[in-house]
Amino acid sequence: MKRTIISIASVIIGNLLHALMVTLFLLPSGLVTGGTTGIALIINHLCDIPISGFVLIFNVIMLLVGWLVLGKGFAMTTLASSFLYPFFLELCKRIVGDVVLTTDLLLCTIFFGIGVGIALGLVIRSGSSTGGMDIPPLVLNKLFGVPVSVGLYAFDFCIIVMQVLIRPIENVLYGVVLVIIYTVVLDKMLLLGTSRVEVKIVSEKHAEIGEAILKQVDRGVTLLNSEGGYLHKESQLILSVVSNRELIKVERLVREIDPECFMVVNKVSEVRGRGFSINKKYR
Repeated sequence: MKRTIISIASVIIGNLLHALMVTLFLLPSGLVTGGTTGIALIINHLCDIPISGFVLIFNVIMLLVGWLVLGKGFAMTTLASSFLYPFFLELCKRIVGDVVLTTDLLLCTIFFGIGVGIALGLVIRSGSSTGGMDIPPLVLNKLFGVPVSVGLYAFDFCIIVMQVLIRPIENVLYGVVLVIIYTVVLDKMLLLGTSRVEVKIVSEKHAEIGEAILKQVDRGVTLLNSEGGYLHKESQLILSVVSNRELIKVERLVREIDPECFMVVNKVSEVRGRGFSINKKYR
């Protein structure tokens, strides 16, 4: 129940934040963007159709296409965003549509990119899809095997270039930067978690080192069978995941036991399981 509530809240907040960023930074500055919003800006300029109205119609059409081609399961993940985003877009336009925080193109590009990246990240991390122009690349991938990432970038590029007809070239160039920013922020959001450090240790004194980590650092260890590539000597590799602060203590312990050991340290973005996302259990 808790997980469901968090997912629903993430979808609502993500779509609201997306609509708010469009209203506060994209529309007042005349910037360009990709996706459904970018197409809506073109249609609004050419035919004076309300942006939120076009987004709603387009999302419903894409939802039906997704239902037919990708299946009912996918369509259900897109259902909420298909209606929430245009609703919040119209709501924000009526409430804060006259608010202009800044018309500086660089500031609007940065804040819009960061805000939209966070918004999309919230929606996708909840297990939902943002719908709209996310669906055509998935359809092309299923029907013709076109990589999804290639389809997404190709559609976004075409939509941004088309806006040269209605916006100054400078705005379009900023639009390219904007897409890069929210893509980077989105990637960071998808990898967001409680970061930990993975430690791998190769030593002849693996038993002593493993015992020290268990007792003195209170972290679990896993022993993996390994074989040296040069002498082909069989040994055991110690694998453990610790916090950033605990890493210093582990390194000191390991060096005291075996100064010549081989140790690899990697940062991991998220760890789940006993001792991290689940409480420890001692036996």
